[in-house]
Amino acid sequence: MPSAPLRAALVALLLTVTAAGSVVPAGFAMADPAGGAKSPGQSRDGQNRRVRVHNQTGWTITALYATDPRRADWRGDLMSGAALATGDSVLINVDDGAGACVYVLRAEFSNGQALERVGVNVCRIADYYFTR
Repeated sequence: MPSAPLRAALVALLLTVTAAGSVVPAGFAMADPAGGAKSPGQSRDGQNRRVRVHNQTGWTITALYATDPRRADWRGDLMSGAALATGDSVLINVDDGAGACVYVLRAEFSNGQALERVGVNVCRIADYYFTR
């Protein structure tokens, strides 16, 4: 097992603490409710990659992921461990600093189910509705 300082350094690589004190996965971040993005990596093209995700599945979303289809990793839960009940929504910032607009979104649910949506252009939409 690594020493405490090494463990702390490894965690720091994986997580970023926002100014408000929330811990978010590195590379992605939830936007604050006022609409200001708190993203550790931000693309320089001026595109808005904040999307309000609506849960209309009838199930509780326990994790939400996004990946650029050109990459192989999901990069961490965009909801930072929070749950999203059916009928609720959350504002997320999908900007990872790479300049991509088209992503794959994956929602995982409390019943063990998962849904993936391919080709979601987060630069062109303000809302995304997860449905079954």
